[in-house]
Amino acid sequence: MERSLESQRIEFTNQKFLATPLSGLIVWLLIGISGILFSDEITVWVLFIGTGSIVYLALFISKFTGENFLKKGKPKNVFDTLFFYTVAQAVLAYAIAIPFFIIDYTSIPLSVGILTGTMWLPFSWIIKHWVGLFHAIARTVLIVLFWYLFPNDRFVIIPFTIVIIYIITMIILKNRSEA
Repeated sequence: MERSLESQRIEFTNQKFLATPLSGLIVWLLIGISGILFSDEITVWVLFIGTGSIVYLALFISKFTGENFLKKGKPKNVFDTLFFYTVAQAVLAYAIAIPFFIIDYTSIPLSVGILTGTMWLPFSWIIKHWVGLFHAIARTVLIVLFWYLFPNDRFVIIPFTIVIIYIITMIILKNRSEA
């Protein structure tokens, strides 16, 4: 028997949503630490490789959070598919980020930080909660603000800003699930 869209949405909404934001937090934390310890040239590589690995790290972490994204026999859910499409959308955003990076390498925390955060908008719609709107909007506004205010520390301030937004987002998600 086929499940209705609404029942699939409820099923999707009842998930923990910990693995993906935790993965993003870890990667952006590593980028920020790299920005402190290493040259911008090295940190650019950490940023590209790290952000490109967030989804794979989330797949791994999901085994320990109980979400297990790759669990065999799990019933198909159209909202899981939609979520993975938003991940693909974020990856395609590199087509915007890379040309700007070639012109100004310090643009990469700005462009990748904002463009990959757009996946939170449809997530908010799916779960019928404002957390994704908060994440995407706060992330965009603060990244742009700090990109202008701290031009010499873009590879440190922007990643740590994203980390803080992830922490707040995970707290909101945890409290949402307990409500």
